[in-house]
Amino acid sequence: MADATLGGRFTFPGTSQTVHRIGYGAMQLAGPGVWGPPKDPDGAIAVLREAVAAGVNHIDTSDYYGPHTTNQIIREALHPYPSGLVIVTKIGGRRPPDKSWQPAISPDDLTAAVHDNLRNLGLDALDIVNYRVMGSGLGTAEGSIAEQVTVLADLRQKGLIRHIGVSNATAAQIAEAQRITEIVCVQNHYNLAHRQDDALIDDLARQGIAYVPFFPLGGFTPLQSSSLSDIAVRLGATPMQVALAWLLHRSPNILLIPGTSSIAHLRENLAAGQLTLSPQISAELNGIAATTIAAQHR
Repeated sequence: MADATLGGRFTFPGTSQTVHRIGYGAMQLAGPGVWGPPKDPDGAIAVLREAVAAGVNHIDTSDYYGPHTTNQIIREALHPYPSGLVIVTKIGGRRPPDKSWQPAISPDDLTAAVHDNLRNLGLDALDIVNYRVMGSGLGTAEGSIAEQVTVLADLRQKGLIRHIGVSNATAAQIAEAQRITEIVCVQNHYNLAHRQDDALIDDLARQGIAYVPFFPLGGFTPLQSSSLSDIAVRLGATPMQVALAWLLHRSPNILLIPGTSSIAHLRENLAAGQLTLSPQISAELNGIAATTIAAQHR
């Protein structure tokens, strides 16, 4: 696909790594509940290869997806990796046998996680590693992340990591991380209806730092809005395509990593980059968040 159809390009600050703004999130390649292997391993491999063939050069993953499953599938599908492919992973969590999501944030935990990612992806160095702050549910957790970011900075000095980001972090935690090392991206919960990070996105844009929304389509609770559906009909698109297009229009530093295990759904997601939103439609979409917030406070 041409650059324009994948939302244009973005270069991570202080790096030579340039990606199309529509990427791919690998979480859904694992089995149900992000646990174990997928029901259709060949299908998972086909989705990854289709994404790269379509021009996707930014893949988001983690070795605790599965655990280990998604990284092993990525390696099987794409290794040796094509030139220019940027694989972004995250550490800070673990999946015990009860399938829960638990913090794994000690220096030894983080170091082991980096080596797990390297081994399962078949890499000598990781392009970008996000430290994932593990809060309750989807929420953030307050408190210092200096120890954890310092571990990543040390691993970067050793050549195991090229660049560092943070995930599920507050503005204060991001600022703290920036006092330790350069931060090239922030990955937080954000979408058309969940807009607590509006001011943060604008601040990061001024610094040239990427903002990568997770659950851009609502995640485990998909976006539902009659206004969104009406706009999609008028544009001849799906509601999810409109929600993704809105994110691309929201700020030039936003990168998308929608995930799917279906080639048809992948193609739908990538086609969101071809949608043009008029000022009137953008205003209507912006109103969805205000309506959602008002409903939550009734």
